Amino acid sequence: MTPPTSRTWSRRGSTPVIRVRGRSQRRFSIAALCCYKPGERSRLIYRPKQHPHHKAQGRKSFAWTEYRDLLIAAHQQLGAPMALIWDSLNVHKDRRMRAFIDTQDWLTAYHLPSYAPDLNPVEGIWSILRRTTQANTAFTDPSHLMRRLRHGLRQIQYRRHIIDGCLTGAGLTLRTPQLQTQ
Repeated sequence: MTPPTSRTWSRRGSTPVIRVRGRSQRRFSIAALCCYKPGERSRLIYRPKQHPHHKAQGRKSFAWTEYRDLLIAAHQQLGAPMALIWDSLNVHKDRRMRAFIDTQDWLTAYHLPSYAPDLNPVEGIWSILRRTTQANTAFTDPSHLMRRLRHGLRQIQYRRHIIDGCLTGAGLTLRTPQLQTQ
C-alpha cells in the first residue's frame, strides 16, 4: 500500500518529492460492517486479512466463506435480525453467498447500484482511516501496516459519533423507538 500523503512541504520554488520504498506485492483486505441497532450504540465490526506473498498461494481478496463468517459473528454479537446494504462486489453477488443469505431468516440483503460509494457507509470509514492513522506514514513492513490499520479501526470503533456520521452521511436515518407513556 503506497502511503497516502495528506500534507507535505518544500522550499519555495521546489517541487516536494516523497521517496517510498519499492512496491510490495503483498496485499491486505478489510471487510467491515457499520451496524446500528435502535436503543444501542452504533458498532463497527471488521476483519482484516493479510494475503500470502506469492501469487500461487491463493486468492487476493476475501472469499465468500469469510464474508459469511463475518455476518454470522456480527449476528451473534448484535443478537438481532440484520438488514445488509452491500455494494456490487463480485463476492457479494456470488451464487453461494446468495444461497446462504436466502436460507437465513435473520438476514436481508439489499444491493446498491453499480457505482454508488456515497450510499455506502463503510466508504466513509475508509475515508476517515486514510485521512487519520494512515496519512503521511511510510510503512516499514507489512506488520507495521497491519498494526496501524487495527489501531485506526479500533479508534473509530469506540467513537460511536463517527460511525453514526458515516451512516447518516450515506442517507440512512437513525431512529430510536419512541417510549410508550402509560
